[in-house]
Amino acid sequence: MTITQLVPPGIATSLGQRFALSAETLDSPVTPNAVFREWFAQQRRTNRYDVQRIPFSELVGWHFQDSTGNLVHESGRFFSVEGLRVRTEWQGRGASWSQPIINQPEIGILGIVVKEFDGVLHFLMQAKMEPGNIETVELSPTVQATRSNYTGVHKGNAVHYIEYFRPPRVSSKVLYDSLQSEQGSWFLRKRNRNMVVEAIGDVPEHEDFVWLTLGQIHQLLQQSNLVNMDARTVLSLIPSFAEDGPSLHSTEHLLNRLTEIKAMRELVQSTIPLSDVEQWQHTEYEIGHESGHHFTVIAASVSAANREVTSWTQPLLAPAEQGLAAFVVRRICGVPHLLAQARSEAGVLDVAELGPTVQCQPGRALTLPAAQQPRFLDLVLRAGPGQLLYDTVQSEEGGRFHHAGNRYALVEVGEEFPVDVPEEFLWVTPGQLTGLLRHSNYLNIEARTLLTGLGAVSALNGRYGR
Repeated sequence: MTITQLVPPGIATSLGQRFALSAETLDSPVTPNAVFREWFAQQRRTNRYDVQRIPFSELVGWHFQDSTGNLVHESGRFFSVEGLRVRTEWQGRGASWSQPIINQPEIGILGIVVKEFDGVLHFLMQAKMEPGNIETVELSPTVQATRSNYTGVHKGNAVHYIEYFRPPRVSSKVLYDSLQSEQGSWFLRKRNRNMVVEAIGDVPEHEDFVWLTLGQIHQLLQQSNLVNMDARTVLSLIPSFAEDGPSLHSTEHLLNRLTEIKAMRELVQSTIPLSDVEQWQHTEYEIGHESGHHFTVIAASVSAANREVTSWTQPLLAPAEQGLAAFVVRRICGVPHLLAQARSEAGVLDVAELGPTVQCQPGRALTLPAAQQPRFLDLVLRAGPGQLLYDTVQSEEGGRFHHAGNRYALVEVGEEFPVDVPEEFLWVTPGQLTGLLRHSNYLNIEARTLLTGLGAVSALNGRYGR
């Protein structure tokens, strides 16, 4: 067993060099790939859970409020399902609707502990069950916890390794730390704290956690439904691209464009009672749109083996179909650029965030008149294998969503694709997007997953930036 590209400790000194070395390290004696595969397969065999749909009346600790119809927890914590009325207007085109939405105002922690072994950074990853996961157990960050979780509101076991992320942090130093949004179509102004910290001294072992290099994780990102959403968003913070030359637009220009769009686009959000949401039907087992599109709210009974709490009931949001999120990728003067879209979603915090070129539920999108379908959807759907730099199905957050998955794709186009694009689209380099992640509410979570996927593709092709 050898470590690819291994160098003596201390040779890689800058933070970028240290992560680059970890990305180049495709196998490790700390956790060899073969050992990881067996460990992970055992986790999926052993740590099963049973999820059963139940009527809303069998939820324990949850109830519909008499005055509003909102679905809330008796503690007043965790989250609630409420109603939201939305009105938008942009360039003379307007829309309005109402819908259920998850309101979870508390900010949780999504964090990864890293530590050097033989001069190479390794990431402490967890095999974690979530009730809505497509594949039961998925690879998650070291810590994935709401404030209710890590402050003990759920009255369960303590969250492992939380002390590395909460003050006074005597055993770690912070490398990356920013507040990032979650699904704007399903959450109301939801954010989590995304962190990468480096451990100081020894880290206690736990059977549900494993040390992997960034290169090993990049290989796992090529597989569907293995690395969970929370891990992908934290990984997106790590710069991973070698810039080949100048960008089409300066970062200052991009910020100006996005600010202008936010200032000129109208997005009015008003919380309303869930019972006042129009065109949504409430039955004994679900709340769903009369068209059958979008999503449903369901109730579930969950029994799990190794969670902080081993059995509980809760609401879950179940999308009507698999989604699609794709970036168009084009070289401009030899430099790879991504075509980002300034997207306004129902629950977004600050009018608009940069998202993928195409982001939709394709089945529903194709039922719309051609003029209302997402731009460039046909191009993405027609893309052949030679154009697809990255193409996997990845699950979304399994703690709130039931079997929610998106097809994530990076579609390469040639010079026939125009540089001049509609006003709500922006050509950006991967490095520019990563730089924006030092701050909050610039990139939506689907864009961050694709950025992580592109980092994996770049690293495995020997183009990881130092």
